Amino acid sequence: MLVPLSWLKNYVPVTDTPQELARRLTMAGVEIGDVDEMGANWERDKVLVGHVLTVDPHPNADRLRLPTVDLGDGETATVVCGAPNVAAGQKIVFAREGAMVFSARSGKIEKLKKAKIRGVESAGMVCSVLELGMGDEHEGILVLDEDAPIGTPLVDYLGDAILDAEVTPNRPDCLSILGIAHEVAALTGQQVTEPDTSYPEDGPDIESEVNIEIADPDLCYRYTASLLTGIKIGPSPQWMQEALTKAGQRPINNVVDITNYVMLEYGQPLHAFDFDKVKDHRVIVRQATVNEGHTTLDGVDRKLQPPMMVIADSGGVIGVAGVMGGSNTEITEATTTILLESASWHPFNTRRTGDALKLRSEASQRFEKGWRPELSPIGLRRATKLMLDVAGGTVAKGVIDIYPGQQDPTKVTLTLAGLEKVLGIAVPLEEVTRTLTTLGFQCNPLEDYAVEATVPPWRADIAIEEDLVEEIARVIGYDRIPTTMLSTPIPLSQPDPSRELKEQVRDLLASSGLQEVINYSMVSGRSIEATMDFDPRTDK
Repeated sequence: MLVPLSWLKNYVPVTDTPQELARRLTMAGVEIGDVDEMGANWERDKVLVGHVLTVDPHPNADRLRLPTVDLGDGETATVVCGAPNVAAGQKIVFAREGAMVFSARSGKIEKLKKAKIRGVESAGMVCSVLELGMGDEHEGILVLDEDAPIGTPLVDYLGDAILDAEVTPNRPDCLSILGIAHEVAALTGQQVTEPDTSYPEDGPDIESEVNIEIADPDLCYRYTASLLTGIKIGPSPQWMQEALTKAGQRPINNVVDITNYVMLEYGQPLHAFDFDKVKDHRVIVRQATVNEGHTTLDGVDRKLQPPMMVIADSGGVIGVAGVMGGSNTEITEATTTILLESASWHPFNTRRTGDALKLRSEASQRFEKGWRPELSPIGLRRATKLMLDVAGGTVAKGVIDIYPGQQDPTKVTLTLAGLEKVLGIAVPLEEVTRTLTTLGFQCNPLEDYAVEATVPPWRADIAIEEDLVEEIARVIGYDRIPTTMLSTPIPLSQPDPSRELKEQVRDLLASSGLQEVINYSMVSGRSIEATMDFDPRTDK
């Protein structure tokens, strides 16, 4: 999980250096494998924000053009550029001769040299995302926001640090920027600012526009949806494109980018359907039929089998649940109405589906780790609010929210006695409550000896008291837990001749050059013991 520091700061103040923050997170159990200093190669006097004044044709090449760039303080430069999207009036990134840029030809960072291209000398370049080392996009130049200050060193404008979090399977919450933000808040004593999820609902009631049913509630825990009409498909805002690019996602269009943005922000995957392509405006969440055909968004025709879960309309499958949408309801430039989905799927079935289809996605990676259903409507409202802000249109009144197995939020009680028994130290109730609150738990103190913690929607790994003890231990710091003597004597060793013989045989065989193989047991030890006294003569 790539975590841009600039994105993280939208939710929690960060005063530590990137390296110190990475160290503190790692010591608390969220391992940061690497810190990429974006802009480390952007020399302040050589990589600048520029303003394209004019774009003239190249005298000797139809596909090349000559943009003249204002670099501030009255300085201009004219260079050769082959990008199809360069245009007058743009704010761009200009690299002078001698700047260190990424070369697609060599695959390395190299010093930019003066060159003569088709008879025209070029001392500098207008840069793409690839050449700046910010991503793989190289089909056009990077266009900055209109408010980008001309002549500013790019490192001051776009410089960032990217934390590479190596997330373990038991911490799916850290597959989100907000999940990491809560970790930072707990470690630094700050508070997390949650994103705005409010928006006006001026359209007709959604219940009158779409019919949705869950045919298999055992494999779909919750299905929520909103409806937006009159939207306009186009590029997403520059701030969103930059955030996605730094997080390793390729911007596509405003609607798709928002679903990816919220997935990275909250950890909740979403999908947008072109509602006009959904037959009869009816959605059925069901298992696939035997050899049911479907073409996914990657253009591959697939044969589906039960118990794979699908989203279908009256005509057939429109998406593989939890994995990938279908090409038959894909968002295009002509889309004006979208049905936005946010659901919760059975984790094991999602993983089996992805493995069987040899199709893994960012969405399936999260669903297969077991997201709590409570997160679905939160992610839906956040994405709907962004859709309205970025793509315009009108939102229907209400949301579809089908939750067959609805349960109350998980609550776990942590006693101070239990905490001290496990950790060996006494932690004040006030500190316990403060730590859990910064991690997103709602805490209800039980007099002066315990606290009842309501587990937040994004924490699927918390179920028992010992889980909360672990949260306290890793946040306050394992180095604060003192070394103490055992409180009771060590039990005396009980001789076990059978086990000792096995160890001797194992050592002898290994010393003879053999290798030991430890396989998964096909039966339990108790079942094996039941056969030890079997007498074939009596059949007993």
